[in-house]
This record gives sequence, structure tokens and C-alpha cells, in this order.
Amino acid sequence: MRLKFTKMHGLGNDFMVIDGVTQSVQFSSTDIARWADRHQGIGFDQLLLVEPPTRPDRDFRYRIFNADGSEVENCGNGARCFARFVIDHQLIHADRVRVETAGGDLELILNPDGQVTVDMGRPRLAPDRIPFEVDTKATLYPLTLNDGTRIELAAVNMGNPHCVIRVEDVDRAPVESLGAEIESHSRFPQRVNVGFLQVVDQHHARLRVFERGVGETLACGTGACAAMVAGVINQWFTDHVRITLPGGTLLVEWSGEDNVMMTGPVETVYEGVIE
Repeated sequence: MRLKFTKMHGLGNDFMVIDGVTQSVQFSSTDIARWADRHQGIGFDQLLLVEPPTRPDRDFRYRIFNADGSEVENCGNGARCFARFVIDHQLIHADRVRVETAGGDLELILNPDGQVTVDMGRPRLAPDRIPFEVDTKATLYPLTLNDGTRIELAAVNMGNPHCVIRVEDVDRAPVESLGAEIESHSRFPQRVNVGFLQVVDQHHARLRVFERGVGETLACGTGACAAMVAGVINQWFTDHVRITLPGGTLLVEWSGEDNVMMTGPVETVYEGVIE
């Protein structure tokens, strides 16, 4: 079977995007892991699959698979790439795209300057909605590590589970080691994406994210949104913040109520065909 795909990225967070609307698509988690290999495959953080919607009030169904083949609920950088893909490939003739995901509905807006704004919906802060095993809801939670060290973190679901740890210097944060330990911590029954947040001021922050099933990536859209929510509920931020990740900067807006809005760039790298 010959499968057409597009390689795209949002701030270096890169994707293999497959049109499952106009072509027949079949693949396994083993296929995804092989294609994701950066030495012997295509190389990407996640695979995005465009499918017909299951409901009449949506334009598409948006599915996301990590590099290890596991399916996840949401991806903000991927959502921006998704919007550009369906518009560029003329699967829709509109500048607003309504999609359903496993983590909830999203609205994607193509701006005149080529950037894409994603209406990420409302954050979920109740521990059982994250999910995070804790007795009571709080803005910061203590977590005991394997060596007995206690840290504080915020926890939020942005269509997928995130925790956010505030650090003094994101360049010196132990992203790989601590991210891997917290990702699979027993109090996060579905595992968790781990953000390391440096607050520069009330309108600017720096962030690195260890993504569940992937490792550290150059950017994470839902991670930036989770960092924004953590910052607002803990009064580190106001209602709009530039969040700088290793791959570039996203603008995230949230008033403390209503929906989180994220805006950033998208790039198409190349089109390809794989057997």
C-alpha cells in the first residue's frame, strides 16, 4: 500500500500528517514507531491522522499518535499543523475548522498572517479529571520522588494530562531525568506530560516539556497552555503571556475563566509517499 503523507512542524515539534479522508489508511503501532525513527524512518514526534467526523457539527476527527505508537488525547502544536494541512490540501474551504479529538472539541482559526490560533477549550483542574490521585483540589501539590525529595507542582488537563514545575533557570532544569520519573509516577494513572516553567515576568515565561511517550520536544502547545493555566491560578501571570520554548514562542491567553487561546506559526517541510 502506498501512503501519502506530509511532514510538518510547529516550532520544531514535528509531525507526520496523513489524510485519512481521501485515501484508505491502515497502520499499526509498530509501523508508527518505525516511521518515527529519525535514523531509519521519517522521523517525528507524533503522527496526526485526519479522518471524517463522527458528528454533524464537526468538520473532521483529529487523532494523535506518539512516536512509541500510543494514541493520545490532544496536541496543540499538532492542531495548528492540522488546520494548515486541511486548508492547504483543500479538504475544507474555510478559515475556521471544527475538529473532534479524544480529549474534546477544538476550533482552529487560520489568521491572515499565516499563524494559527487554537481554541483549546476550558482547562480541567479537578484532580479526577486530570487524572491525578490526590485528596483535595489545590493550585500546587506536593509530590514525593523516588529518593524521598518533595517537590511542588501544578496539575491540569488540557485535553491531555500535564503537570507544571516552576524552576529558577529552565536551562539547568533536570528535564530528562526528572521528567521521565514524574511521567510514570504512580499518582498519575494515565502518565503525564511534565513542564518545567521559568517565570520571566507577568507577560513572559520560558518552558521546556518532557512529553509523555516521546521525551523532551522542541515545543509543546498543550504544555504551553497548561503552563499558562498554572501561572494564572498561582498569580504568576496575567491574562496573556509569551511562552518561549526551545523551538520558538507561542502567545497564550486565558482570563482565568472561559477557554484557553493559543497562537503560533506552522511550517510544511515536505510531501512524501511511503510503502
